Amino acid sequence: MSATPPLPVDLSGIRLDPGQGLARQLYQALRERILDGRLAGRARLPASRDLAALLGISRNTVTRAFDQLYAEGYVEGRVGDGTYVADLATERPAPQPLASVSAPSAALRRLQAHHLPAPLSGPPRAFRIGVPAFDLFPFETWARLQARFWRRPSAARLGYGDPAGDPALRELVAAYLRSSRGLNCDPAQVVITCGAQQAISLCAQLLVQPGERVAVENPGYRAAGHAFAVAGAELCGVAVDDDGLDTAELAAIADCRLAYVTPSHQYPTGVTLSLARRLELLEWAERRDGWIVEDDYDGEYRYSGVPLAPLAALDRQGRVLYVGTFCKIAFPALRLGYLVLPPALAEAFARRQALDMRHSEIGTQAVMAEFIAAGHFQRHVRRMRQAARARRDALLRGWPEVPGCAPLPAVEAGLHLCVPVASRARERELVAAARGAGVEMNGLGEYWLQGEATPETARAGLVLGFAAVPEAQIAEALRTLRRAWKL
Repeated sequence: MSATPPLPVDLSGIRLDPGQGLARQLYQALRERILDGRLAGRARLPASRDLAALLGISRNTVTRAFDQLYAEGYVEGRVGDGTYVADLATERPAPQPLASVSAPSAALRRLQAHHLPAPLSGPPRAFRIGVPAFDLFPFETWARLQARFWRRPSAARLGYGDPAGDPALRELVAAYLRSSRGLNCDPAQVVITCGAQQAISLCAQLLVQPGERVAVENPGYRAAGHAFAVAGAELCGVAVDDDGLDTAELAAIADCRLAYVTPSHQYPTGVTLSLARRLELLEWAERRDGWIVEDDYDGEYRYSGVPLAPLAALDRQGRVLYVGTFCKIAFPALRLGYLVLPPALAEAFARRQALDMRHSEIGTQAVMAEFIAAGHFQRHVRRMRQAARARRDALLRGWPEVPGCAPLPAVEAGLHLCVPVASRARERELVAAARGAGVEMNGLGEYWLQGEATPETARAGLVLGFAAVPEAQIAEALRTLRRAWKL
């Protein structure tokens, strides 16, 4: 039987501005045509050499654009047969009928009755989760900018400020997201917060009524679930597989209009939400007249190609609330984050911010604005990405062969990884031995919605942060693990 011939493509109308990033412009133009159907599934794209000649740009520029489309699942390659548009329509499962989902009421009661354990304090050690290489932060530059601000602060900045945050910082955040993440937003949509956790709490306070169902990834970031539970939500855990949040399982939850997700680098498994699932999630929100809270906590850390475009960049209906933070690039104690809101929600969130804390501390906002405007932030992002890659490589290079433990996975993003373990019992054994030897380590069981009641049949694993300490300390920790695990 002969193969189905490739569908024709029409790339007329693509105009690239030489004064801007050509690869990013081409990637965005092709992505837009794929999403709106002008480039149909199974359509064969021109060879990179031919497309470069057509547009009058270098072949390397076309290759970089194609690489990003490959990374995000918009196109696929066939060996010896070119580059084709992914057939997204066939990848989406048929809608499932709504079904009743039993509420995890016992887990909800535990979340409401007990505070979550405080994050570990003190100097970071291997393999602490959620901590960047803040030993590399340019503190002298920060101190100089801070001293300059406080030496002669503007009188206008010493009174009560805009509850949404310093206007200069909001302008720079919007510009940064447009240029580096492909997220087109206006400064009026940005609200500065005291870290990502406060941003999540604001979403819970304003979007959830007591008794309403909220979908959270399971396993997932329990502090986010706690924020929604405290607001009165009934938490519904949704499974995570190799493609991220199971959108079919989400669709089966009746009377649920809000989902919290970490699509760029799922916490804690490390998987990336596939393009097909991203589109299904957006369709779910539109169908339910609902909301998606996207926590992009470490999206700057991508080790092949440029950072993936966030889910919010695909949102055309104003359904995604995007949570960002400076704490994973600078240091956790900075307590500086932001929300990018659908325009219809921006004013309400600013009013709630004014009620809770009037506005974030002005000095830190002003200094961060100058830090970004002077180019220090962008240089530091590149340095942090290089350092995290080197520290990741040190872990991958030195990790021993552990009985009952799978090989380390490929790590293309983020500040941590999750390595599968054969059983929950083996997971507990390895974690206990590591902690007993002074090595920080978390088991996957600590991230399930049910907490200590997680069934023994649940997926097991070790969650390892790799960015907190230099390579020499990683190597020493690995030697300690070999002794503790008797390898």
